[in-house]
Amino acid sequence: MITVIGSLKGGSGKSTVTFNFAVWLAMAEADVLIVDADPQATLSDVVEVRAEEGFEPHLQVKDASSLSRKKLKGYDEVIIDVGTADIESLKGALSLADRVIIPVPPSQADIWSTQRFLRFVDEAVEGESPDLLAFINRADTHRAIRESDEAAAALVSLPGVKFVKQRLCQRTVFRRSFSEGLAVYELDPRGKGAREFYALTSAIYPEYLEE
Repeated sequence: MITVIGSLKGGSGKSTVTFNFAVWLAMAEADVLIVDADPQATLSDVVEVRAEEGFEPHLQVKDASSLSRKKLKGYDEVIIDVGTADIESLKGALSLADRVIIPVPPSQADIWSTQRFLRFVDEAVEGESPDLLAFINRADTHRAIRESDEAAAALVSLPGVKFVKQRLCQRTVFRRSFSEGLAVYELDPRGKGAREFYALTSAIYPEYLEE
């Protein structure tokens, strides 16, 4: 399965989501490859930190030059982190994807950006389109703030995209764990962030939970 974590807008949390998925899949004994196709190489940096600290499991990461079916063949799971800084790599990743997962922060600007991204995918991919899934990332933690619910309602109404109701909230632990080369559930296994991520993962990768 080739999964692209993508959007047109920076700051949506793509690298953090990709890293947490990759660590979880490796723990589930999947042969997983990360492709860091973002010129900023943030994901490569965090994998390097993880390796330097000696954390297990180790992660495999390659750059945008690996975006071909031949080079991605043989892995159980490939997760590609890519943004708009390299449009050609983004188009290449989308042409290879079985599915695209879109993290959407709860703002009107991000909803508009998601709409544009859906059009971009449609124009960039020739032939059968990948499955498109979207979820709310960096959601509000205060119940009185309704932006996350409003953004969720907007995503539900978008044609051609499956809305994943499980969401990740705006929590310091996601940034802190990432900077230390750890997944959120490694740094704080009993915390709210870990529970949110487990719920999201059960929706995205249910086949690894089956007996």
